Parts: sequence; structure tokens; C-alpha cells
Amino acid sequence: MKQTDPRLLDHFETPALLISGGQVRFANAAAREVLGAHVIGQDPRIAIRDPKVVALLSQPNDGSVTVDGLSVRGSRWKVSCHVLDGGARLLVMDDLSVRVSVARAHADFVANASHELRTPLAAILGYVETLDDSKAGADEATRKRFLGIIRHEARRMQALIEDLMSLSRIEAVKHDAPTAPVDLVALARECVGEVGERGKVTITTNTEAAQVAGDRGQLAQVVRNLIDNAIKYGKPGGDVAVMIEVTPAGRVALSVHDEGDGIAPEHLPRLTERFYRADASRSRAAGGTGLGLAIVKHIVERHRGRFDIASRSGEGTVATLILPLLP
Repeated sequence: MKQTDPRLLDHFETPALLISGGQVRFANAAAREVLGAHVIGQDPRIAIRDPKVVALLSQPNDGSVTVDGLSVRGSRWKVSCHVLDGGARLLVMDDLSVRVSVARAHADFVANASHELRTPLAAILGYVETLDDSKAGADEATRKRFLGIIRHEARRMQALIEDLMSLSRIEAVKHDAPTAPVDLVALARECVGEVGERGKVTITTNTEAAQVAGDRGQLAQVVRNLIDNAIKYGKPGGDVAVMIEVTPAGRVALSVHDEGDGIAPEHLPRLTERFYRADASRSRAAGGTGLGLAIVKHIVERHRGRFDIASRSGEGTVATLILPLLP
């Protein structure tokens, strides 16, 4: 490969090094950001302390290797070496970390979804097989009890499939910011009015209207999800309070407070992860799919907002949605 003006490499977003005479002669901006500006003039064996890269540089022909932890712990890079005229080397570093992370997250998601669907399906098949037994099927009380369990598990599967489809739809449009005006106060009052006898929910606000740019259906999904969670995991018979406040910074905050047992601090950073549950047995007993807060997070991000959860054990939980107001 012929040598060119190394300054052209500065236009590349991929880190690249020009090596000759046993030294790094040039490092483009991307490479300096990853390895530091001090690598220029260094022996490449010191600049890049990896035996696979050192061996690659000593080869007479072009080649590539995959290296872990080159920049930060957990990162993965494909390092390619191109032999230039005069024995110089062009070293190009392609960051594979995001692709590896996405592939791992996808594999984990598929595995978790399969597990979550397999559990109720196994219960349904088991009880159907038992009912097929003439003795169990002949007893009316047993038959009704088993059919009730089958119905419960089928609805659990239905809820999970609906949440999976909802998450898929949200991710498909996550880069398209909604533009339709939505009154968050009116929307919240509508959602509170739907609760009925499922719980005691009150709403207070410091404004009569709060217009945001949004997808009304998705924002209603967020508010309903937060209220449902507060009812499910709050104190039995306890109050749930919805508060809406317009701030001087031109934002509107919608908070949902419950009087439940609260959430231990080590669980808070992971609550919006798919299928993560602070209390798995309680969540399943309450009918949770493990996707509700992941859906909330994705919807809020699409609306260019922020979502926070604050809680202390024994003191309840506050979930807050913050969105920019329309000018």
C-alpha cells in the first residue's frame, strides 16, 4: 500500500496510527482520544501494550487481531495492520464494543423472554395433562381449580406477549420525537379516573394545563403503568398520590407516590432493565411481566424526558416523569 499524507487520517472517525522506524509517527484525533496524545513518538510496543498487537506489527504481511480491554476494561477492538511502502505500518483500530454489547443484550433478552414464556406454558401443559386424567377431570371442584390456574397462567402469557409487542413498537420509533400537543394534566386525570375500585388514588397539581409534545397513547401507557405499580406494590389499602408540577425551568414533573415497603437502594439502578425484579416472587404474584418500567424508560427517552425512581425501605416509592413543556 502506498503512503499518503498522514494528516488525511485525522478525517477518519476510526483510530489510526502510522508506525515506522520503530516509532508511532502519527496518531489521528480518534487514536489520541483512545490512547492519549503521548503515544506519538513512542515505541508501539509501549503505546499499545498487547502481545497480539506486537506480534501483528512484526508480521511481513497485512493482518488483523481481536483485542480485549485496549481502551477501557470490557472494551473489544479489531486491530488491523496494513504494510505500506518502505516498511511503514498503518494500524487501524475498529471498536467492536457496541456491537458486542448489543449482541449480548439481544441474546440475554431472547433468553429471558423464552424463560418467562416457558414458565406459564409449562404450568398450563401440566394442568391440562392432569385434567386429561379421568379421575382429576371427574371431580368438579378440582376441575374448576385447575381451570382457574390455567386461565391465570394464560393471561400472564398474554400480558407478557402484549408487553413484548409494545416494547418492539416503541423501539421502532424511538428516534422519531413526537410533536402532537398533549395536556399532561388532563391525561393524568383521565388515567386516575380509570382506577375505580382497584385503589385509592388522588391527584394534585399546581396548574390547570401542561402542554407537552407527545404521543398521547404512549404517555397514557406510562401514567397507567406508574399508577398500577403503585397500587400493586404499595401498602394494601394505602393511598396513591399523583402530583403534577410545572417548574420555572419550563418543565412539567408528574410524580406517583405510594405507601409501600419501599425498594432497597441496590435495586434502584436496575429497575428499568428488562425482566429485572427487585422481588421476583412478589412481582409474579402481582401479575408483573418485568417489562413495565423498561417500557416507561423507552417512552420517556423518546419524548426527550427524564425518569427517576426514589425510594427507601419502609418509606414507600416515588416515580417521577419529567418532560419539557411546549413553548
